[in-house]
Amino acid sequence: MDIAPDRKGTHWLVTGAVYIVLLVLGGFEGLVGSFQYSHVVGSVPLVALACCAVLLATCLLAAWAMRSVSGALVLAVGWLIASFLMAMPVPSGSLVITGTGPGEWYLYGGTICALLGVGFSFGSWVRGAGARAR
Repeated sequence: MDIAPDRKGTHWLVTGAVYIVLLVLGGFEGLVGSFQYSHVVGSVPLVALACCAVLLATCLLAAWAMRSVSGALVLAVGWLIASFLMAMPVPSGSLVITGTGPGEWYLYGGTICALLGVGFSFGSWVRGAGARAR
């Protein structure tokens, strides 16, 4: 007699909750970065570049943790939605992410880092770790 609980019924629920958390994390990174990107050291947009590096790292970690490309993709989509919404002007004409050098480094660099994170997630290192553990 098998008295172990049916884990398949809750597996999809936990997985879905983790993907929602990754989407919110990406949105949070985009929201924080949208307000902090403009800090510069001399003429170098250091915070914008740091935000891009953090986005790349979290995309790679999300893919590794979920053992699939979709981990990186969901986080990147959350960042893209939040960041590009903050770059759109409101009816009064103001916007959060401006067309300055740091703003462009943040938006374009972040988009490139998100694409790199998703692209690197297609490597065998993402699924390979899960296959070796079994």
